[in-house]
Amino acid sequence: MAENCTHDCSSCSSNCGERTQPQSLLEPCNSVSSVKQVIAVVSGKGGVGKSLVTASLAAAMAKRGRKVGILDADITGPSIPHAFGIHEKATGTELGIDPAVSKGGVEVMSLNLLTQDETDPVVWRGPVIAGTVKQFWTDVAWGDVDYMFVDMPPGTGDVPLTVFQSLPVDGILVVTSPQDLVSMIVTKAVRMAELMNIPILGLIENYSWFQCPDCGKKHAIYGESHVDEVATRHQIPVLAKLPIDPAFAAAVDAGKVEELDPNPLAAVAEHLDA
Repeated sequence: MAENCTHDCSSCSSNCGERTQPQSLLEPCNSVSSVKQVIAVVSGKGGVGKSLVTASLAAAMAKRGRKVGILDADITGPSIPHAFGIHEKATGTELGIDPAVSKGGVEVMSLNLLTQDETDPVVWRGPVIAGTVKQFWTDVAWGDVDYMFVDMPPGTGDVPLTVFQSLPVDGILVVTSPQDLVSMIVTKAVRMAELMNIPILGLIENYSWFQCPDCGKKHAIYGESHVDEVATRHQIPVLAKLPIDPAFAAAVDAGKVEELDPNPLAAVAEHLDA
């Protein structure tokens, strides 16, 4: 044993006789649940439409006949239930907490389903928030799920680290916008994914352009896109470039994300389900 041993073999390069394998931090899913694929939807900053992407992608996957769940890990800013028009409270049995189910069959668990009022602020410290996210995985009776989408808070703090260490995440989707910051944002996500040894499935750029309803011309409201060059640099595919579409935002605000026709993320759902 090394003289200054910390007993943390995962961070030690010594090859002593008492060396052990790093202990897995993965938490078991609820006993009545079986989740085949876990996909985290992340962003390096807030306000890029990550929840909108998560909700519409889940709706598109459900229309393909897959069993879909959404774990809303954005504890301090949960918006997934509203996008699906879900306002009732979660219930439970001795088997665990039952997720809410949308009209299209998407299962949802969010803090908004547990608080007395969905506008109540969440004033919690990081470890409490991270623990709640973990319980959404271990204590919710999800049943059989083909695709679990995890709507992540922005950044690389307690919650993303908890999700990546505690859940068997199969891949990450990075949502970004066409601004000069995109390179820094994507690079942060790539480096965290590398640290966690989780593949990045692709980039989704939101607010890419706006098409004038009168002349039909497309305008780059937020500036010209840099996502292709960033994607090439990191060898990550660009899966979608979403326009600024008032009808898209209106459907989400009205709780009718499942009624979007056509769904702008249908092609991404098909790609992931290939």
